[in-house]
Amino acid sequence: MIGCIALLVGLLAYTYVGYPVLLGVLARVAGRRPHDGGDAGAGGPDQLPFVSVCLPVYNGAAYLRAKVASLLGQDYPPDRIEILIYCDGGSDGTEELARQIAASPEAAGRIQVIVGPGRRGKPTGLNTMVPAARGELLLLNDLRQPLSPNALRDMARAMKDPGVGCATGNLVLAGGAGSGVYWRYENWIRQQESRFRGVVGMTGPIAMMRRSDFKPLPVDLILDDVWIPMQLALAGKRVAFVSSAEAYDTAFENDREFQRKVRTLAGNYQIFARMPRLLVPFVNPIWFETISHKIMRLLAPWVLLALAGTTLAWAPHVTGLSGVVLKAMVIAQALLYGAAALGKRAGKLAGVARTFVVLNAAAVVGLWRHLTGRQRVTW
Repeated sequence: MIGCIALLVGLLAYTYVGYPVLLGVLARVAGRRPHDGGDAGAGGPDQLPFVSVCLPVYNGAAYLRAKVASLLGQDYPPDRIEILIYCDGGSDGTEELARQIAASPEAAGRIQVIVGPGRRGKPTGLNTMVPAARGELLLLNDLRQPLSPNALRDMARAMKDPGVGCATGNLVLAGGAGSGVYWRYENWIRQQESRFRGVVGMTGPIAMMRRSDFKPLPVDLILDDVWIPMQLALAGKRVAFVSSAEAYDTAFENDREFQRKVRTLAGNYQIFARMPRLLVPFVNPIWFETISHKIMRLLAPWVLLALAGTTLAWAPHVTGLSGVVLKAMVIAQALLYGAAALGKRAGKLAGVARTFVVLNAAAVVGLWRHLTGRQRVTW
């Protein structure tokens, strides 16, 4: 029994602390130089590749002007960028606004508006935009997050490495929500993965790949930002994290973050079900990172449930030092879940505890939605 509890605690400790620490050591000992901008423009504008920005939009009138302004304001030769806006249905006048922006003097003919047949989702949007794109490189991004002016240049620099299949940027979240703390932790892990062998996934609001590497996406795909980099990994190419290329957003409060995370984790289950080769050592070049970063996170809520059940069942019946330890573990878990119930009302640490519990609960709901087919592709 004690051995079983020790195993459960060890699995949780490895998932949230051990893997990041081990990864940091591996990145330091056997890592590459991080992609941090630097001399991104070396060689002159004539050598910079042509970039096609692929921007899918659904009911995005509130964000479209700011997003396009950040794209037109890139520190990149204007004649080396085109912007494709895919309107995925909608009812708020997004299509009319997109055409108005495209016809403005600021756009100078650099924006192409593509209208879909109705709300089909992001995969259909990308499958439609990419064949119409002229660029050697594709910028895959989302509507809500404007980009830093250096983003395209710094990611294009990372793509000069032929071993890099995708350059992914840095999502910077403002606000004091617990999800912001989680994302800073996640970004640190991505930096270390990038320095070691490659990031497991990419940041959906800001990523770049070669048009020649793009393969049509399944139209019911939930997570293109994991599917695409995993396909590249199986093809022997890696994902590089470019910390200086930033996209800006606001951290969601836990209720909204729960819904977003349910979708994300349902998408992870979908990908592993459809791409089982990712789970095979020596087939997946980043198998260690995939298991440690993705699979262990999917298993964590079940480990937490098993730990709670085991300690509650055995703590009243075990005496001596082992009994003291078990009772202390029961109290610690009660404090964790009590703090999670109170959330930010009980302070910042309680807010982080709530985020931790919310994210693990989302993994359970995500599995249910995957198994029942209830997770929609549309966002």
